[in-house]
Amino acid sequence: MSETIPVCCTACGRRHRYTAPSYPCACGAPVAPELDPRRAATAVAHRTWDEEWIGVRCAACGTESRWPRPELGCPCGTVLCVPVDRTATGRSGRTPGSRVPAHRAVPIRTARDAVTAAVLYLRGLGHRDVRRADRRPVSGIGLAAPGIVVHVDPTVVPASARDVECLWLTAMAESANCVHFSLAGYTEEARTRADLLGVPLFALDQTGVPRPVNASAVALDATADAEPSE
Repeated sequence: MSETIPVCCTACGRRHRYTAPSYPCACGAPVAPELDPRRAATAVAHRTWDEEWIGVRCAACGTESRWPRPELGCPCGTVLCVPVDRTATGRSGRTPGSRVPAHRAVPIRTARDAVTAAVLYLRGLGHRDVRRADRRPVSGIGLAAPGIVVHVDPTVVPASARDVECLWLTAMAESANCVHFSLAGYTEEARTRADLLGVPLFALDQTGVPRPVNASAVALDATADAEPSE
């Protein structure tokens, strides 16, 4: 549940009640930043890209994603930065179980960036010869390497159960393993079907670090090399 704390404007002294916004995690659970009622809000004097985002960890699956920092606009015209609890909300840490170092990640701004992030992760799994797949998926981008087929979905629509099934069938036809990466996460049906079929699901956030979404992905992530060679 989103938290509500009192916020006092530093310019006019007006008092407000601020409720932290919630965001959808890749696993489907709502997440919200932990606010700190012990600290005072500060006026936003200038903006930098890095300070516009904070890391918010999902209590359900442990995944950390970056979301806009909490802000409140006072009627007097002052924009207030609402304090967050740094002991509960990380800024740039990595989710436990995700073995991709932050300095190896590629920030995702385009579909090509999403593919690059997936390729870097696959290299960490020992797959050096990653290429475009011969069979093109209905949506997204198909990748392949000896013994594995991959589906990268860089769209803003959560991957569906059909996407998972098609990937699994392709892997079965080629006697290979499979992995799915999605920028917008997965529907509940997709996660359920992936669990039944044993398909590892990874979510890609803006930092470009793949986050395990299900048990198969966590097990696969444990085999990754934290420092893959180029």
